[in-house]
Amino acid sequence: MKARVNYYQTSPQAAQKYIDFNMELSQSDVIKEIKHLVTLRASQLNGCAFCVDMHVKEAKIDGERELRLHHVALWRESTLFTSRERAALAWTETLTRLPEHGVDDGAYDHVRSHFSEAELSDLTFLIVAINGWNRLSIAFQAIPGSADKAFGLDKAGL
Repeated sequence: MKARVNYYQTSPQAAQKYIDFNMELSQSDVIKEIKHLVTLRASQLNGCAFCVDMHVKEAKIDGERELRLHHVALWRESTLFTSRERAALAWTETLTRLPEHGVDDGAYDHVRSHFSEAELSDLTFLIVAINGWNRLSIAFQAIPGSADKAFGLDKAGL
């Protein structure tokens, strides 16, 4: 695979604003709690190799257990996630694979029973953000591991 466009260089102002948006999200306590699970799951669903690679490495650096990372793909059958994490993963799947007729009340009520309005809003923005990054990386064929040194991901030891 050969990268098509370096969107950071081609659209630096837009890229920086998107990075700033993500940095703002990272201040949220709920994002700190579930970021790795959500970003990894959305990236898996979207088939974004660059982002799957990145989020596994970030999670490992931040101390996430390796087995839990393996289980993200099969979270429904795994016993390694809390009910709150499961709700976040279900919401991630719903918003990443938007149903044809929108998000039903059952899906909303389920996630809302685990998160406050503010937390749910932050979680939803995180899902919007990772889906955007996935689309950029897939469209321009970002090469997995190509930004490891720049992002400090070489510290993951993978």
